[in-house]
Amino acid sequence: MQGALIFNIQKFSVHDGPGIRTTIFFKGCPLACQWCHNPESQNYCTEMMVNPDRCTQCGQCEQHCPEQAITWRYDKLVYDRGRCKVCGACIDYCCKNAREVVGKDYTVPELMIEIEKDRSFYEHSGGGVTLSGGEAMMQIDFVEQLIKACKDSGISVVMDTCGYAPSENFLRIVNDVDLFLYDIKLMDPDLHYRYTGQDNALILKNLRLLSDQGAKIDLRLPLIEGINTNDEEIQNVIDFASSLHIYSIHLLPYHDIAKGKYHKLDVEYCGEKFLIPSDERLQAIAAMFKNRNYQIMIGG
Repeated sequence: MQGALIFNIQKFSVHDGPGIRTTIFFKGCPLACQWCHNPESQNYCTEMMVNPDRCTQCGQCEQHCPEQAITWRYDKLVYDRGRCKVCGACIDYCCKNAREVVGKDYTVPELMIEIEKDRSFYEHSGGGVTLSGGEAMMQIDFVEQLIKACKDSGISVVMDTCGYAPSENFLRIVNDVDLFLYDIKLMDPDLHYRYTGQDNALILKNLRLLSDQGAKIDLRLPLIEGINTNDEEIQNVIDFASSLHIYSIHLLPYHDIAKGKYHKLDVEYCGEKFLIPSDERLQAIAAMFKNRNYQIMIGG
């Protein structure tokens, strides 16, 4: 049976759709947002995260690595990602849990076992399952099977998406998804390309497609001061959304709590240059949407 690469299953989520939810995080994303708070989600492959702050330099990982990807150099352990095959052998001998494999293959039945464990919470709270990432829509064959299994079991499904996926993928699942949490990063296509690695033409096309299909949509706007919080950018979002059927708007102020993850992946962290919008600016943006009669949520 076909599987999918999953990097996290988060129980008791309350910010990924209505009620208490189980959020399934799919690995792999077509965007590379410079402010991404899940950098471990971007590559469609298993990866090793290493926390040097926990490492005691005991050398057990070096002794048990079959690929000799961990060696002593300049009186410290050095990890060669190019040699590592992410077999996980080193983890068994790390007494401080300084090493972690990110990404595990799951089948639909395996995920359904995890999902069903919290059915009582869904039923009492109006919750269910949220598919997130990364970008779940890039693993559409598996996602379609998983959504069908959830619907057959009477479990609500929310899709959290950046919108950058083939339009036919959305058409395959639109009638079985109860709510789309749809990200809009930037309306300016050049700036979108600069900060995410792709332009936004397909994203806006798919958003309109979902609206035309009658999907229930919440827009989620990650807000970074100096990049997408000015009046012109916000007004462009409002003007575009005004022609669509949008249920509510979620304003998500930038945060840097994922900084440590970049360090663990040996990836450059660009977030130092990004600023959190002030409370006053968030309220001003919220007022712009409220003036157009949108329901607004700040955070979550």
